[in-house]
Amino acid sequence: MREKVTNARRWVVKIGSALLTSDGRGLDRAAMAVWVEQLVALRKAGAELVLVSSGAVAAGMSRLGWSERPKTIHEMQAAAAIGQMGLVQAWESSFQAHGLSTAQVLLTHDDLSDRKRYLNARSTLRALLDLGVIPVINENDTVVTDEIRFGDNDTLGALVTNLVEGDLLVILTDRDGLFTADPRNNPDAELITQAMADDSKLDAMAGGSAGALGRGGMLTKLRAARLAARSGAGTVIVGGRIERVIERLQAGEVLGTLLLPEKGMLAARKQWLAGHLQTRGRLLIDEGAVKALTAGRRSLLPVGVKAVEGNFRRGEMVVCVGPDGREVARGLVNYSAQDAARIIGQPTEAIARILGYLDEPELVHRDNLVLV
Repeated sequence: MREKVTNARRWVVKIGSALLTSDGRGLDRAAMAVWVEQLVALRKAGAELVLVSSGAVAAGMSRLGWSERPKTIHEMQAAAAIGQMGLVQAWESSFQAHGLSTAQVLLTHDDLSDRKRYLNARSTLRALLDLGVIPVINENDTVVTDEIRFGDNDTLGALVTNLVEGDLLVILTDRDGLFTADPRNNPDAELITQAMADDSKLDAMAGGSAGALGRGGMLTKLRAARLAARSGAGTVIVGGRIERVIERLQAGEVLGTLLLPEKGMLAARKQWLAGHLQTRGRLLIDEGAVKALTAGRRSLLPVGVKAVEGNFRRGEMVVCVGPDGREVARGLVNYSAQDAARIIGQPTEAIARILGYLDEPELVHRDNLVLV
């Protein structure tokens, strides 16, 4: 099943604080350059790449001369603000040496829990990938509070994997993978090379806390793998200090722990959509649209919609109803009820002229739609 790795088209790579800062001694630019070289090779092989980078707080601590992670939220935010400058500059200069541009994207929990902001973030990241730019993502530590923080960048990496519909999440850490026991205390501990992400037996094996710099331990990495599996992505937990680790993973070598989803990407996403019990409105569609959705498995275009009911926002769940009054499908709509009412019955090329902008050419994209 290492084909899940070698065949992955869209990679989300998360690198932990201990790796990036030499266990707190400041940004390890030499190590970053080595990872960048491998990531560039991955790009040249045809893969798309999103980088989730820890290290802002740790880098700020180093600049401030602090040896312990801040205990107050305001000190942590100050360290993050200071460290973020050097962290982004380091990634930008490393990638620019290979002719690639980067873009900084700072996210909070609110960005991914609010559906409109979620879709906006997804559209931005897709645009960056289409432009050949490497998104460098971090939690917006300078503004988050304890109530809304992700808690660790492993979770952020998983949520970003869901957001961009990634095929593979790679968590580079200071451990070689998930073991049957803590190898620091048990010399008989064995590396788990592959397992199903939802296997409950893994929980006891993943016990333990994070290091002094990070917020996530092995248990958070397991939970992140389960989050990523919801959209059908696999996760590799692997040692970031292993020589040429990314290149060797892409070549199919068995390194670290591969945690697999129960379902493929499309099946998992459709299951998630089907589980939405709350709908916000209805789209009354014509017979041609019914055939396009059911027989052609196509997206729903404005031209096939006759009427709009309800008061929904972009990204909310709507029901598609055929001429006979029966529900045909449901999906996440790309336009608000007000804007949808203005473009129904119109060809796609008329959307920008009518609304003054174009978010998506479809009213509901087929990837965000499930037949009922």
